[in-house]
Amino acid sequence: MLERCGLRKWLKGLPLAVLIAVLAIPSACSAPLPRPASDGAVIFQKACSGCHTIGAGDLVGPDLRGVTQRRDQQWLAEFIAGPDKVLASSDPTASTLRQQFGNVDMPNLGLSQEQVAAVIAYLDNPTTQPTSIVMSTGDSVRGQALFMGNLHFQNGGPPCMGCHNIGSNGLLGGGTLGPDLTGASTRYNDASLAAALASLPWPTMKPIFSDQPLTPQEQADLRLFIHSASSQKQTNQEVLVMAISLAGFIAAVVFFVFLYRHRLRGVRRPLVERARAGK
Repeated sequence: MLERCGLRKWLKGLPLAVLIAVLAIPSACSAPLPRPASDGAVIFQKACSGCHTIGAGDLVGPDLRGVTQRRDQQWLAEFIAGPDKVLASSDPTASTLRQQFGNVDMPNLGLSQEQVAAVIAYLDNPTTQPTSIVMSTGDSVRGQALFMGNLHFQNGGPPCMGCHNIGSNGLLGGGTLGPDLTGASTRYNDASLAAALASLPWPTMKPIFSDQPLTPQEQADLRLFIHSASSQKQTNQEVLVMAISLAGFIAAVVFFVFLYRHRLRGVRRPLVERARAGK
């Protein structure tokens, strides 16, 4: 009866169907779910707006209006997820963009596949209107004091000199963790520099300044100082540092020799006198 109805054949195939369904569950759960463009807008404002606009012109990076029509979607996803890897592969499009925008590398933002998909969805249909960069009037003297650490940032951020050098400022120059900013104004226009100082999007700076942001006035002062320093000569203070270190070492040796010049006289004199007496 079962064979006549074909039920036995169906029952034999049931375990295989169940097994296939069970194996498919993990892959279905692990597949990234698409995120709405509204999520992409939040991510863009937080992670991308310091270097890019959508319709307001180029900043540190290109204006991204219409980028989903100009670039292949797969290329966009790979570049947003890992710009360092794409640049390292000598991708011609990425290399051209890098040269076009002052050889400034886009940092790896650490976005997940879901976040990248949300950003691309937002770029494909942005909801924000183009906005121009508002720039306050700055004071280059005050900007220099903030950069050097002679004047403290209002929210407690560290001085720029700890990581950056600029021109001939400072007897021993600045730090080397970040790039030399002497020629920054030749790589960034005024709007680009204003946007960069407003968001400080670089991975080494964002964790420091996210809770200690620069005030608009501080941003304007630093921007003007960086522009004014472009006329200065970029200096390498390593030779001076080595010379000062060597001079300090020699001075320390001379000092201790002078200080302890009589340290063995009390021991040597009795020995000499005893030798002269023939004892």
